[in-house]
Amino acid sequence: MRGFGRFLIATLSGLVLAVGVHIAAILASPYLAEQDAFAKIQPTLTADKAQIIGAPGGENTWLPRPDPAVAVAACAFDLRNGPMRVAAKTGALPLSFSFHKKTGGVFFAVTDRAAIRGELEIVAMTARQLDEARAAEDENDPSRDVRIVAPEQQGFVIVRVAAPTPSLRRQAEETAKAVSCTAEQDA
Repeated sequence: MRGFGRFLIATLSGLVLAVGVHIAAILASPYLAEQDAFAKIQPTLTADKAQIIGAPGGENTWLPRPDPAVAVAACAFDLRNGPMRVAAKTGALPLSFSFHKKTGGVFFAVTDRAAIRGELEIVAMTARQLDEARAAEDENDPSRDVRIVAPEQQGFVIVRVAAPTPSLRRQAEETAKAVSCTAEQDA
């Protein structure tokens, strides 16, 4: 019975160790990946418009399972030089923004339902930049910007425009490409 007890303890210890290593590897993979989403979108840092990464129909994309009825565009941001303004004109097609941290995870999302007079504008900034913007604004004429605080200085915005019918795919792609992503210089 002693030999079996030792064997059982060794086997259970090995299984617990294997499970622990497996969980650690899964949790560490986003931080160790070389070709993560931010790395693929990073070239858009210098663009003033969102760049298409998944056209309706699902062709020519690195997305794992593209939705054939959605145009997907993206733009990266780096808040070290100032806030980033993302602006879009809304129309008949459903539009959404999701703001992602560089290391993964969504920290803010909004749809075209939040648009005012057909325009949707969001300014992403750091906490320090938000404090500076509040200090600089006139209290009699406050800013109407929707300001969000990014948890990291680098990240990216994913723009999705749905095309409910195949005939609207071109319009969805054009709407996604028309989204403006401009860096505002610190004052």
